[in-house]
Amino acid sequence: MTEELISKKELLDVTGISYGQLYRWKRKNLIPEQWFIRKSSFTGQETFFPREKILQRIDRILNMKDDLSLDALADMFSPSPGESSMSVGEILERNIVSSVSINLYLETMDSVQQPILGFEKILIIYVLDKLLRSGDISLDEGRLLIRTLEAYFPEKTGRECGIRLTRKMGVAAFLLVPGDGEVYLDSEVKTVARLSMPACTEELKLRMSGSEGS
Repeated sequence: MTEELISKKELLDVTGISYGQLYRWKRKNLIPEQWFIRKSSFTGQETFFPREKILQRIDRILNMKDDLSLDALADMFSPSPGESSMSVGEILERNIVSSVSINLYLETMDSVQQPILGFEKILIIYVLDKLLRSGDISLDEGRLLIRTLEAYFPEKTGRECGIRLTRKMGVAAFLLVPGDGEVYLDSEVKTVARLSMPACTEELKLRMSGSEGS
């Protein structure tokens, strides 16, 4: 399915932001360069954006810019991992993920001690938790997801990848899609769930910073 686009003119009208704000946020890396899509139109060249992504991003910028600097927001929106690490106890105390998801992840580790987890490990658990809470996956499928992410993210896929959960005749498979582009499957394969790793990274940074909902 082709991603729906929104023109620059419509974007400015819908959000109420100015041309100057839009391009300042671009220079500050709050809006990725690749979201500015140049296309031919009857008036010449026109700029379009992925509709859902840009509207969500601008809404978050407007809601958070009074509490965080533009540089802090740029770090929040970056797909790169933060320097943050947390103990299992702190993750549970702050309700970042559920105990079910933490324990399922710890099953895969050799250590008998509860470790300090870096951002990327917490991100894997966060993705697992989202899919478990949604009811899209079983515990066994959760273990498969952990193995898949541990093996291929981000070294093989890059940080801008997408996750697809597919099923065919009751058999689940996870696909990691570099660049989070479209995947074309045969008609008997059903896409059950789809997640963006950059979006999950952003959500997790917000939760870890305590800025969610601010």
